[in-house]
Amino acid sequence: MPHPAFSKIANRQVEPVLDDLDGWKKVSGDPSMTTWIEYTSEDESLMCGWWEATPGVYHATYAAWEFVHLMEGKITITPDGGEPNEVGPGDAFVIEADFSGTWEIKEKVLKHFVIRLK
Repeated sequence: MPHPAFSKIANRQVEPVLDDLDGWKKVSGDPSMTTWIEYTSEDESLMCGWWEATPGVYHATYAAWEFVHLMEGKITITPDGGEPNEVGPGDAFVIEADFSGTWEIKEKVLKHFVIRLK
């Protein structure tokens, strides 16, 4: 069945993914993450939803482009060999598909995300 022309993204209504995502490795502390995939396009080229994580540090290696709107929390994102970037509530940013670096989660975070899969 095709998607309707308008889709409201539910507020964490689907069964969450409780495992760390592929490409994310714990570096320090004991962070945990929860992911709710609320929408996937019919051609499976795009997905979006919610992501929540507790304080600690992950090293992340991205295979896909991601748009983020941070709703809560504070993070320092540092590309390998690059400068740290501080983000907080209300910030929006893009992570390119070739990103590799650390996410230091300073306060529990909640974000909306859109990932381009193809």
